[in-house]
Amino acid sequence: MHWTVGKVKITEIVELETVGSTRFILPLASNEAIQKLPWLIPHFATEEGRLKMSIHSLVVETPSRRIVVDTGLGNDKEGRSVPMWNHRDTPFLEMMAAAGFPPDSIDTVVCTHLHVDHVGWNTRLAGGKWVPTFANARYVFGQTEYQYWRDHSTEPDKAAVFHDSVKPIVDAGKADLVASDAKICDEISLIPTPGHSPGHISVHITSDGEQGLLAGDAAHHPCQMAHLDWSSTVDTDPAQSVATRRDLFSRFADTPALVIGGHFSAGRIQRDGAAFKFSIQT
Repeated sequence: MHWTVGKVKITEIVELETVGSTRFILPLASNEAIQKLPWLIPHFATEEGRLKMSIHSLVVETPSRRIVVDTGLGNDKEGRSVPMWNHRDTPFLEMMAAAGFPPDSIDTVVCTHLHVDHVGWNTRLAGGKWVPTFANARYVFGQTEYQYWRDHSTEPDKAAVFHDSVKPIVDAGKADLVASDAKICDEISLIPTPGHSPGHISVHITSDGEQGLLAGDAAHHPCQMAHLDWSSTVDTDPAQSVATRRDLFSRFADTPALVIGGHFSAGRIQRDGAAFKFSIQT
């Protein structure tokens, strides 16, 4: 899938798709509750009310940059809390190359946050060592986000992610630790969207009078637009995540802005009473 925002092209490279296996993330999103939101069906949920989600990377091509936003799960990783995320062996990089994006052609990697499913392909295993996957890229991490996980990755699964997918980038001298509102290039800037994680950022695209938003995990699924209080079980600060969703969706609702989530595909936000809904953009 790909979309355009002015002169910027966005291509979605899907690593993993799931249907209905997300209750551990959004426990309030019962099948019955989802069926009461018919605008979710069929693109974002099944007729039975099971959520459709994906883990994907977004390649953002501007006139001057080729950027990967979020890098999924990766191969050969260990110590993950979800069993199927361990020891993966997938042709993800080959898929990227087939789409026209070989790793060496990427000059920038932006991680909206440093959770397991957004940093995995930062590194690859070579000769028993974790090395940067995108050898010619600068990796952009929010400074607040990086410092938090550097100092708080004490649980075994968090430590594994930091040490195999984040620290090697810093050790290689390829990390740029930036403010949560930094400007990456003429068309790309960051928006602070904390709550899901302490330094979570979203990516704002502006080009030729058009706008796009790569929201990361400010919302895991469009159902959270209708139920702003449905926070994820892995949100660091659930109350903050609710406030962030309200502010973020209010900013882009009822505009032509193209919105893409960290786990759902593109659409546009509309106001719906005191909350919002989402319409697919093909």
